[in-house]
Parts: sequence; structure tokens; C-alpha cells
Amino acid sequence: MEDPVSLARHVHEQLQARGESVATAESLTGGRLAAALTAVPGSSRSYRGGVVAYATELKVSVLGVPQQVVDDYTVISAPCAQAMARGAVRLTGATWALATTGVAGPDPQDGHAPGTVFVGVEGPEVSTALALELVGDRLVVADRTVVEALSALAGMLGR
Repeated sequence: MEDPVSLARHVHEQLQARGESVATAESLTGGRLAAALTAVPGSSRSYRGGVVAYATELKVSVLGVPQQVVDDYTVISAPCAQAMARGAVRLTGATWALATTGVAGPDPQDGHAPGTVFVGVEGPEVSTALALELVGDRLVVADRTVVEALSALAGMLGR
């Protein structure tokens, strides 16, 4: 697995070269994504901030995830991840946002197996979510999600 701080450094270099910024909206990763992004010296030039919204009601009230999305798809879904990322952009004014939601385990949730993960990415002309099926315990799933989220943004910035 790639080092998340090295990936974060690469993301910050790309963002800073473009004069852009990033924010985070986390559930599954519980702040690990923000921690990786802020571990990089000079990250304050391109990281705006983030929200850890573990509870469903905070996804709705703070990040603005529509209740209809929760009702129709659950919080373990691509639409929820996208809405969380949009909410992070709205709250922080960042150019880009990454959002993480899913099931870290050990038990299934809302009919989804542990390792079911969605990463939302919001940015200029981009609103998408990646669906991941990861294997491992809670920490492995969360750490792998951080790497996948940073890799996804790095790829989009490199276009």
C-alpha cells in the first residue's frame, strides 16, 4: 500500500500549482484523511478543513446530505458520498472535496458487508463517487480508503 502522506504531498503540490484547495467530509475514515492531508508541511496553503460526520443526522444537518438520499440509498452509497463532498465544498469554499462513507466492520450495516466503501469527489466539472470493496479489519479498510481517496484526487488533478 502506498504511503498516504506521500500521496497527500503529491496532491498538495498539484493543488498549489493550480492555485486550488481541498476539503474533506469523513465518516468511515474518522479523520484519517484530514490527518494525512495536514501531515504535509505547507498543507495550510491548499487544505481548507473538514468535517467528521459519523452520525447520519450530522451528514444531513451539517453536510446537507438530503434526507431523501439517506432514505432511498442509505448513507452507504455513492449518492451519499457525492452529497457529502458537495457539502464540504459548500462549507469550506474549497475547489475540491473528498468524502468517505461505508462499512469498516466488523459487522454488516444496512445490508452492506464490511469493506463496502464509497469515496465522493467533488470539483470543477466533477461530481463522482468511487465504489470500493476492500478486505481487512477496520483499520486496514479505513487506511486503504484514505489511500484510494488521495489516489483518485491525484489522478483527477493530473488530467
